Amino acid sequence: MNKKTSQESNKIDWMITIVPLVIVLLLCIVFFFKQEESNMILSQVRFFFGDTFGIYYLVLGLFIFLLSLFIAGSKYGTIILGEPDEKPKYSFFSWGCMMFTCGLAADILFYSFSEWILYASDPHLAEMGSIQEWAGVYPLFHWSFIPWGFYLVLAAAFGFMLHVRKRNRQKYSEACRPILGAYTDGFPGRVIDLLAVFALLAGTATTFSVATPLMASIIEELFHIQTDRDIITIIILIVTCCVYTYSLLHGFKGISILAKVCIYMFFGLIAFVLFFSNDAGYIVETGITSFGKVVQNFFELSTYSDPLRTSNFPQNWTIYYWAYWMVWCVAAPFFIGSISRGRSIRQTILGGYVFGVGSTVISFIILGNYSMKMQVSGVKDYVAQYNQTGDLYELIVSIIKTMPCAPLVLVIVLLTMMAFYATSFDSIALTASCYSYYSLSKDGQPDQRIQFMWCILLIVLPIMLIFAESSMSNLQSVSIVSAFPIGIVILLIALSFLKDGNKYLSETKYNKIDK
Repeated sequence: MNKKTSQESNKIDWMITIVPLVIVLLLCIVFFFKQEESNMILSQVRFFFGDTFGIYYLVLGLFIFLLSLFIAGSKYGTIILGEPDEKPKYSFFSWGCMMFTCGLAADILFYSFSEWILYASDPHLAEMGSIQEWAGVYPLFHWSFIPWGFYLVLAAAFGFMLHVRKRNRQKYSEACRPILGAYTDGFPGRVIDLLAVFALLAGTATTFSVATPLMASIIEELFHIQTDRDIITIIILIVTCCVYTYSLLHGFKGISILAKVCIYMFFGLIAFVLFFSNDAGYIVETGITSFGKVVQNFFELSTYSDPLRTSNFPQNWTIYYWAYWMVWCVAAPFFIGSISRGRSIRQTILGGYVFGVGSTVISFIILGNYSMKMQVSGVKDYVAQYNQTGDLYELIVSIIKTMPCAPLVLVIVLLTMMAFYATSFDSIALTASCYSYYSLSKDGQPDQRIQFMWCILLIVLPIMLIFAESSMSNLQSVSIVSAFPIGIVILLIALSFLKDGNKYLSETKYNKIDK
């Protein structure tokens, strides 16, 4: 081993690198050999956290969103993530593409097509009103302001930490240093970093395990393959892993190119559905009405906890979603903060809402309302089909088959989902690779062997969850359980940023006076 390699290996934080690897492998063994027992335990733990402490997730989500607006509109929003006169490294379009694709993965397509059906089948919707009135509202609520609030508050904190304070430890614990002080380098900091890595793995496992079977169903439909869907899903996971590994090893340039390709396909698909569906008027009008209901009822939707448990709707959905976004907050905000160099915190937060929330809302309005029109007009009964079979994947394929040039649309959906996954997970693998180091220089990059290891590690747990035949509820449980301690860390990071940001603004003010 030469001196350079030795110095590089001495920088590696083996505890953060090895401990998660060992625990993931142990979990994989348990999921594989003790399927029923592990699923039962997950369900019980999920009930404990989601039902008993559900209000914790709801209050935290609303608080973080309001905090993001405060930060953007206050003196903190003027801080430039970099030198005071520095220009953005990426154009608004390139920046927006990378931010959007790293934050949502292929889940956005899976849920855009089908989420209204899940709510239409829930008893809570009957309490609220009709399918037409409310089935399109909750997808927009669960995927818009609060989820991106989680991302953007942390992105501002991480961007400030990296580009303004120029700290070379790209870890959750380092963002807590203004409050933790010397404890950052001790046991509390190590616990925070381990929690962050476990949450990252839980988030990737959930998203891969939920949406990849749709890709398998599309392949079955296109090529008339008669085989076990799980086998096809695992092959898809491996191919996707190869794509995002290749992209990651080519650095930010590869990630940027893949993100743009993904966006072009994504909006091409949306435009095709809108203009060739013959229902553009209904799709747009219903979408605007639903978005208006989200804005009008935002605080009621954000705080509804179903105290009498008449339907358990918030426990089954809203709480799950806030937990889901919280575990994704380990990687996505670091990446967003990293690529936002040269932008003000106000630009980062408001631009994130415009591009992130805007693109998400457009997807749910167009892809969701396309099939909802057939439901409410009596042409199809997708709700009955789902209640009878419980197979969302086949249902989505049947929706796409009603479109003009259906085989072509299926191919575009398949390729777009793969591009979304690849773009999301190369950014996640890059963040996780940085986590494996005690410190990295300003322009330093993790060793490619470490990057490769994380690329493989991110795919292992999802494969084991598929082998374990985990239900949607149990996959949700992984996120809910992992998010509980992460929520406390998110609060700590936000408060640390406010403290350090205020100190920086005071220093800047005094420096200007001295000059």
